[in-house]
Amino acid sequence: MIMNDATINVRVSKEVKANAESVLKALNISMSGAIDLYLREIAFHRGLPFAVRIPNEETLKAMREVEQGADLEGYSDPDEMFQALGISQFAK
Repeated sequence: MIMNDATINVRVSKEVKANAESVLKALNISMSGAIDLYLREIAFHRGLPFAVRIPNEETLKAMREVEQGADLEGYSDPDEMFQALGISQFAK
């Protein structure tokens, strides 16, 4: 049996902690268990177990526009969207 004999102190905002605790409670996983799992995944993948990317300026601009609700188009169904995008193989 592996013994957990190391301690890690982590500082996070109260909001992040509360939100994480809520999710972990629903999953029936303790905070220590979740952190242990995360560290094991880092070791297994030899890096972070998810992609970490810095968006380029064009992507950042698009993200800001979406957050502000600027220049958003809506479609009534997927076919209308595919047609507007010129993707004929999906359009009727």
